[in-house]
Amino acid sequence: MVKSAVALAAQQQALTAYLRDPEHCAPPAGMDPARARVYRELVFDNLRSLLGSTFPVVRSILGEPDWCRLLRIFLREHRCATPKFGEIAGEFVAWMASAPAALQDGGWPAFMVELSHYEWIEMALQQAEAEPLPASDLQLLWYRPLRLSPLAWPLAYAWPVQRLGPAWQPTTPGEAPTLLLIRRDADYRVRFCELSPLAWRLLQRLATFPRLPGRDQLQGLALEARVDDLDTFLANGLNLLRQMHGQGVIGPV
Repeated sequence: MVKSAVALAAQQQALTAYLRDPEHCAPPAGMDPARARVYRELVFDNLRSLLGSTFPVVRSILGEPDWCRLLRIFLREHRCATPKFGEIAGEFVAWMASAPAALQDGGWPAFMVELSHYEWIEMALQQAEAEPLPASDLQLLWYRPLRLSPLAWPLAYAWPVQRLGPAWQPTTPGEAPTLLLIRRDADYRVRFCELSPLAWRLLQRLATFPRLPGRDQLQGLALEARVDDLDTFLANGLNLLRQMHGQGVIGPV
């Protein structure tokens, strides 16, 4: 019995090694090569279908041969920690972001990791289980501490990820970071918009100074920006708070 269990485990390990890396690993001894090839193609085709729909721009930029090469490296090198198919794309992004040695000499685009994250974030936000902020009085924004919705994610990229594509592939990052806000509506639609540096910093301040009311947040931001006309700045800032409140991005505590 023990020997049978050991033999079965060895056969299973040989099969999984073959499925992950058929170029360097042979099918288990005694297994029909044609059947092993069917399993191999099934595993890879499922992975290609799963990730291809999540990263269409990365796939189109790389072209099908390099896209498949990237997936084969991922399949060979990475061990997923999740049994959920919907979370594999996140592991794919995290694996690339870890700068694995297997990707160091492949001639991959320098922006590939950030673009992959940008494409994945839409699915991640759609799947997020967080609840939107409750309805609140607009007048409270000025006098109460503010909080950011868990369904509104400010993101900063070195590359202009929202503009990348087969027809435009810069070789150096932008002169300034690309600042984006990704948010999920009540109808589960994910929306993207660019943020000004001041709007980005305002959202950062909500986490850094969670007890400050809206007016104090704007006054602190004005000091950081060294504005000359405080009244105009505060008026414009209040309009921004109202806009973000209407979009469900922020709300009073």
